[in-house]
Amino acid sequence: MSGGLVGTLAGTAFALLLVLALAWGAIRLLKLVQDRQMAAPVDGAAAPMKFLRAMPVGPRERVVLIEVEGERLLLGVAVGSVRLLGRWPLPPRELP
Repeated sequence: MSGGLVGTLAGTAFALLLVLALAWGAIRLLKLVQDRQMAAPVDGAAAPMKFLRAMPVGPRERVVLIEVEGERLLLGVAVGSVRLLGRWPLPPRELP
């Protein structure tokens, strides 16, 4: 009887690991698809927007740094509002 219990627990653990692996793979695939859509050029131009960092500053507020059309923008994001906190030109890229 204990052999049946061990087999059942092992089967359940394997099924749980399989479900977790499938969920992880689905999340990675979704992120990859979203990143490609966000980086897709618009009418032959450079990528429209690139997310760099976000830092929470409160329970529902955060500061976000993005790149848009050759500029870096620092945004304050709260419930129902987005404010521009700072704007800087992108540094020139070094060629390899």
